Amino acid sequence: MLMGYSFGDLGSIMAMQGFAGLILFSVFVLMALGLAVIFGQMGVINMAHGEFMILGAYVTFLTSRLFTTYLPGAFGAYFFVAVVLAFCAAGLAGMAVEWLLIRHLYRRPLDTLLATWGLSLILQQVYRSVFGAREVGVDQPEWMMGAANLSESIQIPINGLIVMALTTLIAVAVYLLIFRFGWGKQIRAVMQNRAMAGAVGIDTARVDRLTFGLGCGIAGVAGSAFTMIGSTSPTAGQLYIVDAFLVVVFGGTGSLIGTIASAFTISQARSTLEFFLSGSMAQVVVLLTVVGILMLRPQGLFVLKVRR
Repeated sequence: MLMGYSFGDLGSIMAMQGFAGLILFSVFVLMALGLAVIFGQMGVINMAHGEFMILGAYVTFLTSRLFTTYLPGAFGAYFFVAVVLAFCAAGLAGMAVEWLLIRHLYRRPLDTLLATWGLSLILQQVYRSVFGAREVGVDQPEWMMGAANLSESIQIPINGLIVMALTTLIAVAVYLLIFRFGWGKQIRAVMQNRAMAGAVGIDTARVDRLTFGLGCGIAGVAGSAFTMIGSTSPTAGQLYIVDAFLVVVFGGTGSLIGTIASAFTISQARSTLEFFLSGSMAQVVVLLTVVGILMLRPQGLFVLKVRR
């Protein structure tokens, strides 16, 4: 016996909390991947990143309503359509923001922080005016509801499996794009030496715009995934922005592998501690632990090696 639980009960609890941590890990990865692209590759502190996530969530909500009204026979496939639409909507909105606002503030990180924080407040009010202040939920197809029984005491929600599969697909796609395709080489070239990249013919302004749009588009996909595990409100994005920045910094700025490892570590720690402590205390313990590690290793878990 330990803390009033038998070892068998503790094993089941750890398994259930571990899987809950994997679902939280999936949302963290999707949020942090987009932020890692923007912050890690471009050096822009985007405080409106959570609002791009909520844009994807509201696009998913509208898509479900449209399928319910006009295409009820195809409702079972609406989520996959919503993911594509969320990526496109958030990505195009991000490109517009980069052209209208961000491109004037490069190499001024404090200004980007203040400008995007103001943008986040504006977007929250826009969502509140259009969709109302109340939380909205998304109806899920029947095949995504229910749970898979691994044992008598361990159940895995099917929608959680879908979210994890989507996260894996996006993470692999981003890795291939950044490290295996020509456009990814251009992104890394601009990040390492903007003047030299421009001198060899790379359109740095276009790379910046597409990179910012990619990061925001991934946040939109995170919003679609978020609707599978929670309800959506105009301010829901602010609940994840601090965690997303924490994941990126702890993993190592600019390191996609570090971002994934950091998201897994933080999500599993929080999920396990939340069973034994309150949610707020679990977050405080994790935050203090991460801060302590960063004091000893300020560069994060992984360091991106660059030739100078």
